[in-house]
Amino acid sequence: MRVFANPVGAGSIWFDNLATADGTPVAYDPQARNFLPMPPFCANREVIGCNWIAPRQGAFCRSCAMTELAPDPSIPNAIPNWTQTEAAKRWVLDNLGRWHWFRPEDPGARPVFHMLAEGHTPVPMGHVGGVVTISVAEADPVLSITRREALEEPYRTMIGHMRHEISHMLWWRLSLREDFLAAFREMFGDERADYPAALQRHYHNGPPPGWRMSFLTSYASAHPHEDWAETAAHLLHLTDITDSFVAAGLSSPELPSAGWDPYVETDAERLIHVAATLVAGVNHVNRAMGLSDLYPFVLSDIARRKLVFVHDWLRRGAQGR
Repeated sequence: MRVFANPVGAGSIWFDNLATADGTPVAYDPQARNFLPMPPFCANREVIGCNWIAPRQGAFCRSCAMTELAPDPSIPNAIPNWTQTEAAKRWVLDNLGRWHWFRPEDPGARPVFHMLAEGHTPVPMGHVGGVVTISVAEADPVLSITRREALEEPYRTMIGHMRHEISHMLWWRLSLREDFLAAFREMFGDERADYPAALQRHYHNGPPPGWRMSFLTSYASAHPHEDWAETAAHLLHLTDITDSFVAAGLSSPELPSAGWDPYVETDAERLIHVAATLVAGVNHVNRAMGLSDLYPFVLSDIARRKLVFVHDWLRRGAQGR
């Protein structure tokens, strides 16, 4: 994620800011990719702290307009959790916008979001036919950590959920192209295999022996659909980590040049090599504070080939190239 210029003075603005350091209200323009000190602001600004501009006074911003169902406000913590969930959605949508997804120049369908709070029963997250269902309760850190440990996952955040579920939607968009399906099946396998049976087998038996040689996560080994979603999410993780590293003014001999833009990079192997080197260094820094690794995953040769495949399609797929 970029670090943005203050539109009314000196200093920087971070992506989630609602105001400058001196208190001037600002909002993010996702089309121009900068902050503006003037309305119209999103209608959800006072409700959930949305900091994007709207097309007109009283309207929703581009991101909030994608939310078809909002959580039941009578459920405890629904609104605070929804606030964090929408912030994660804006972050991921802006990442994808760097590759033209869901912007005006993208002629395809936009995702529709169902943001649901959890009462007495969990909300299953997923994607069907362009609709992404998200449990806003996963924004609660205690619940997220509890489920991460129960499922033996090394990483579980709302941004991670957004990247994974939106990646399913991206697959759905790309699957309308016959050339994509043929290439996908060659790389990931046949997604027409029984999905419910595959998940039941995964949760009953666990991943196959040696799964780390072929998959980024154990869940990716369950079915080609999940392998795609996990791989695409990890491409977004690695690209955004690298972009944020550069935007923060940090340096590394691995960076190809000053001001290098990971989202413009056409050489996926170079991007993945740089990202893998940087996350190894940041993992080392985290350990100095007794924290978990920022990116606790190993990139096998097969996983890298899958990342290259996803990079190729995500860079050109939004505009039908």
